[in-house]
Amino acid sequence: MRDETIEIRTLSTLGEIPAADWDACACPEAADAGRPHDPFTTHRFLKALEDSGSVGPGTGWEPHYLTARRGDEVIAVAPLYAKGHSQGEYIFDHNWAHAYERAGGRYYPKLQIAVPFTPATGRRLLVRPGHEDAGRAALLQGATQIAADAGLSSVHVTFCTAKEAEAGAAAGMLHRVTEQFHWHNRDYADFDAFLADLSSRKRKTIRKERREANAFGGEIRMLTGDDLRPEHWEAFWTFYQDTGARKWGRPYLTRAFFDLAQERLRDDILLVMAERAGDWVAGAMNLIGRDTLFGRYWGCAEHHPCLHFEACYYRAIDFAIERGLARVEAGAQGEHKLARGYLPAEIHSLHWMAEPGFAEAVGRYLEAERRAVEQDIEVLTAYGPFRKANVEERE
Repeated sequence: MRDETIEIRTLSTLGEIPAADWDACACPEAADAGRPHDPFTTHRFLKALEDSGSVGPGTGWEPHYLTARRGDEVIAVAPLYAKGHSQGEYIFDHNWAHAYERAGGRYYPKLQIAVPFTPATGRRLLVRPGHEDAGRAALLQGATQIAADAGLSSVHVTFCTAKEAEAGAAAGMLHRVTEQFHWHNRDYADFDAFLADLSSRKRKTIRKERREANAFGGEIRMLTGDDLRPEHWEAFWTFYQDTGARKWGRPYLTRAFFDLAQERLRDDILLVMAERAGDWVAGAMNLIGRDTLFGRYWGCAEHHPCLHFEACYYRAIDFAIERGLARVEAGAQGEHKLARGYLPAEIHSLHWMAEPGFAEAVGRYLEAERRAVEQDIEVLTAYGPFRKANVEERE
């Protein structure tokens, strides 16, 4: 008779679980040398964060990777972290933390099922095929039980899929809906075919921005796989440091992460690098999924008009069209993306609060927020850059 008992364990390092066992849950679609739906939950990506010191002691991201076993088989895993702050999450709960602590509670540490520093939607409850319902339930129950036993304030599952959000809500967790801006490929033959979908005014604006960007006096290179070299990462680290210092106070990723990216992740990465007079002057980093390009970081050593739009948004669209990818996720926030063909999309997260009164208050807030987000998405889509007939088709 099959053993139905599921055992939950936490691991302090991914070195405690073979990559094959983790990836059998995280990206089973890549088992035959295929590309994962997204690289972010793969053993190689999360291990690079850990090995580079980007997560771990002193970072506020303490790994407690969650595993669910049925007998000798790992049937589900999740990237679980104890958080000492709310940085690098992009589903903002700072106001919740302040309210909780003003009421005399201790909000941190909390538990977070997430990919650190990565506002990209994907599976967070990683389940081996054939164990979906039992695996998801075990991970959610395990995370909340760990928090309850340790007296922690909350558990958060961020940038999960809509299906996971539905399962979590059915299990009693609070479901939050926020928004991002994504570009969708309607089987465009090329960039001009995409432009033909836009209103005349937006089409002219984008063509003008692309002309200005490409007049910076140099060349823009699209680099992935074996085309990537250590020199590219040395330059990109400079760009990343500048952006990190301005946005977050200090960079989230360490310099060592980019060395490991060259070693382990270069087939997952697209760098868009601008070179002028023999020097790298700007760059954008993207991660390549099975059907999505995920924009992650941008930085520059020199300012040139519209170069940011070209490197981050328009070259990403070029790449997606060339590779036949279904969409581009250009990262967190930014209504300026709307004018460049990126439409609003719902983003899902789940939240469990230990204190019932606080959970009730957050639940009321989330209901009001969800209605506001739904209205915002409706309005922004209607007033977006696409010709009216095409907007009606999308609806």
